Amino acid sequence: MPFDHSDGLRYYQFDIFPRNVLNAVFTRHGGISPEPWTSLNLSISVGDDPTRVAENRIHAFNALGRNPASLHDAWLVHGTDVIYAEEPRPLDQPTQKADILFTDNPAVSLFMRFADCVPLLFHDPKKQVIGISHAGWMGTVKGVAEVSIRAMQEHYGSNPQDIVAGIGPSISVDHYEVGEDVAAQFREKYGSDSEQVLQSRDGRIYLDLWTANALQLRAMGVEQIQISGLCTACHLDDWYSHRAEKGKTGRFGALLALV
Repeated sequence: MPFDHSDGLRYYQFDIFPRNVLNAVFTRHGGISPEPWTSLNLSISVGDDPTRVAENRIHAFNALGRNPASLHDAWLVHGTDVIYAEEPRPLDQPTQKADILFTDNPAVSLFMRFADCVPLLFHDPKKQVIGISHAGWMGTVKGVAEVSIRAMQEHYGSNPQDIVAGIGPSISVDHYEVGEDVAAQFREKYGSDSEQVLQSRDGRIYLDLWTANALQLRAMGVEQIQISGLCTACHLDDWYSHRAEKGKTGRFGALLALV
């Protein structure tokens, strides 16, 4: 698997992106947070001390050779709003609410936090645009992958056939049981394709977010897709999982930058 290490940190990297696209999905290793956030927790929304979280974030950026001040992140709300990050976000300003981030500025490091939801990473090598989206079940059924590609088309003039996409570590279908209310929304969204997205076993329904987002991307014309195949609930040694750890856990970070 394409894991790398730097300064005590362990992170996953997609090999579908070219060398000028720095991408890393950080595991939980190498930070200073105590239990239950052990150890590289990168979110202040889960009860951890903000000072520790800030130190973890700075460590992560420094390990990849990125200036921590290059950060542009978002407050995730399980929606489809888009931020076009033309400059880094001043840390003394409030974080905007959105689930899709794009930039074409090499001085910006896009950053998002996850714990079961799907990190979607994008790159258009012709327009030199990158993006990260957050796709939990709510965002997925709202079409966050579709909205992301449409945003690249409308704002940057991207051709979907040029876009490269990575589907990052997140909860797999084997561990993601959902209720009939959620399943009904996916049946309505996907129609005949819902058989690929929903699995029934022993009277229970399981949701495949990897396939669900890949279907959206392909329907939008994206052909170059890499699925990490890493389940957060299966590998608690590496990842935070909100479901497997019953909400008492941290958030891992995904960083994307042009270099």
